[in-house]
Amino acid sequence: MDFFAQQAKVRRSSRMLVWLFALAVLAIVVAVDLVCGFFLVGFRPGPLAAITVAVLAVIGLSSAYRVASLAGGGAAVAREMNAVEVPADTTDPQWKRLRNVIEEVAIASGVPVPSIYVMQDEPGINAFAAGFTPTDAAVCVTQGCLDKLDRDELQGVIAHEFSHVLNGDMRLNIRLMGLLFGIMAIWVIGRFLMWGGYFGLGDDDGRGRRRGGSGQVALAGIALLAVGAIGVFFGRLIQAAVSRARESLADASAVQFTRQTDGIAGALKKIAVFEEGSALQAPRRDEVRHMLFGDAEASSWFATHPPIIERIQALEPGFKPEELDAYVKQWLASGGDPDSIDLHAEQHPWEKAVHDFARADGDVDIQSAPSLPATAGTRTIGGVIPTRGAALAITAAGVAAQVASPGTDDYRVATSLHARIPAALSTAARDPRGALATVFALAISEHPDLMAQQVQSVAPAFDAALADAVRNLAGQMADLHPMLRLPLAQLAFPALKRRPRPEIDRCVKTLDMIIHADGRVDLDEYCLARLVQAQVVAALDPSTGFKAGTLKLAAAQDELRDLAALVAHFGNDDDVSAQRAFQAAMKEALPNASILYAVPDDWQAGLDRALDALARLTPEGKQLTVRALTRAIAVDGKVTVAESEMLRVVCAVLGCPLPPLLSVQAEDPVTPPAPGSGPTPARPA
Repeated sequence: MDFFAQQAKVRRSSRMLVWLFALAVLAIVVAVDLVCGFFLVGFRPGPLAAITVAVLAVIGLSSAYRVASLAGGGAAVAREMNAVEVPADTTDPQWKRLRNVIEEVAIASGVPVPSIYVMQDEPGINAFAAGFTPTDAAVCVTQGCLDKLDRDELQGVIAHEFSHVLNGDMRLNIRLMGLLFGIMAIWVIGRFLMWGGYFGLGDDDGRGRRRGGSGQVALAGIALLAVGAIGVFFGRLIQAAVSRARESLADASAVQFTRQTDGIAGALKKIAVFEEGSALQAPRRDEVRHMLFGDAEASSWFATHPPIIERIQALEPGFKPEELDAYVKQWLASGGDPDSIDLHAEQHPWEKAVHDFARADGDVDIQSAPSLPATAGTRTIGGVIPTRGAALAITAAGVAAQVASPGTDDYRVATSLHARIPAALSTAARDPRGALATVFALAISEHPDLMAQQVQSVAPAFDAALADAVRNLAGQMADLHPMLRLPLAQLAFPALKRRPRPEIDRCVKTLDMIIHADGRVDLDEYCLARLVQAQVVAALDPSTGFKAGTLKLAAAQDELRDLAALVAHFGNDDDVSAQRAFQAAMKEALPNASILYAVPDDWQAGLDRALDALARLTPEGKQLTVRALTRAIAVDGKVTVAESEMLRVVCAVLGCPLPPLLSVQAEDPVTPPAPGSGPTPARPA
């Protein structure tokens, strides 16, 4: 199932979640009314109505409080689980390996690198991804993952979590945390009153004898605890209902994403073998159990994941449970050494060589890595990046299918891209101040006179040292391959988001000054500025940054017209070719509409309006928009690397992350509409 179908499915799951929540609230209200009616106020309408309002207020306010406490996004959830953030300049080998794996997966997915956290006190093998959108996502793993998993297995776990990032599961999960807190609030209050009454809540003599109604408090607490058990029941039921199917899908996505089934299957086998399994010790583990890689408890009536053996057999149909006994014997014979367990199926010699090479060090030098044979696929680990002048064959259907659906080749490409970013640039991108310089340098012109003018605008807003850093990085980017620019920005955004809000505001203003230094704005410059807005500024307010996709494409056809016209305009040398590209795009998205080619006079304002509106499209509308944009740049039968990267940036702004575009198989060409069937506007300066 593709990204857009998954987004639609998440929306349906959200509606189901609302209905389950409403059912749980109704059950709690009825139970409280019955208890109060029998034992306190009788079945008088007035008092019962007041009690009903009070219960609804408690549940509603509790949910609102919990959602507000999670407004910080994925990082807030990770910190609540007592996790520590992995610094960008870490020298710890395990943390460095984790960071490299996550960066590679992010580049392959076309999303910013998430915040990275480790639960150091957790020996079990587990992980989760949390956040409202990919721009504020945090990926958190246990120490058990780092101690017990090899690089392939860690990749499998991370790929599983990125499936949740890409498919919108995180947003559903974090909303579920807020709703669960509300319906379990009665149980929490009851437990507090029960123990408070038992230990003498309101006792005046301090000798432990319950006076002043503390016994009644305890009884009231017991009653509320019993009623609150309904909330606990529904909470666990909702967690299981929402989580189980999506966990199976994430397992399958991890296999699609990584090289083979060995990684994630090996991680699951180790969960089954090791005594700690995937259990967590953190006090708040119940709140996140629906978003974890494995069950938070060894056994549960309402398991949030399919049985571990079923998950393994879904990945390896020939697997037999008794095989785990052999792994246990290996482990015991080694004295408890996790590396003694060989869980991987037999591999081809070339595949084993690549895996061993990747496992050897957290930093993979792709230039010296073993190359895959020609029969292994259309790409090889070495030399996957096309030359600057290469013409790429991409299709509307192929690109739409790739959105947020990276495959094996995409991961290999990402590994190569990650390794080919010059060390000085990647180091600067991960540094808090260096991230500022990196973003500015990405907008700096190669022309010496204009470069000097642009660099001069940095010092007044920040300082001379940062201006010098920008000048130095811009010089190093002069020969940077176009396909490395977006990954470099993705590396810089996490550090940039950690800067103070006033500094980020100054960054946006300074970037705008750099872009306008020559009195004109190119499309790639505009896209960089919009990307900073979409993936950095919006992430500062995670809970409000997301806008549900409810707009139908038919209601946004004017905005689609403007976007397609501008993409066609900037991608062609003459108006006839641009008009032909535009008409092909509109025929792809709205075949029954009659829309004339027209480039907005103020193209930046028009593009702002178009992107703001199209970002709120339904999943089906976004899919058609991506197909239309692809058709616009590919109608002439050739797509440059620069055009493909521009398409990736536009899609990222629309919330449709694209893996690097390389060798999508070409489809039968569609004859575009004849040129000249619409007015030809003057090309804007």
